[in-house]
Amino acid sequence: MADFDIELATARITEQAERAEADASARFARSGPVVGKAASPDGTIEVQVAPGGLLTGLTIHRSTLRHGSAVLADQILELAQRATRRAGDRMYHALAPVVDKAQLDVLGYEPIPDDDPDADTYTYGR
Repeated sequence: MADFDIELATARITEQAERAEADASARFARSGPVVGKAASPDGTIEVQVAPGGLLTGLTIHRSTLRHGSAVLADQILELAQRATRRAGDRMYHALAPVVDKAQLDVLGYEPIPDDDPDADTYTYGR
């Protein structure tokens, strides 16, 4: 049975993680924060989320308030879901060059196909 050098294996893993961190940090420094955005077709509601879906921005035009709270809540949730997918897509493309695809899948970051309605008109890190 071959000996396994745990210290050497640990050093290699640590080095790989540090390299991936440095590469990812450099990409984020060049691009700025990764967020997802979505707006209603008429532009009266806009949402912004961080990867994972944390709401970081919400703009509601005064005229939208006349539709009632239930309609407004449904619209905000729908837009937040769209923005969350976009943020995940942007994070995927930011990290794909430095993180294994299986790890991105575990984190829930996946690319959005170009023909998907949630695809942004601009790209991130591509």
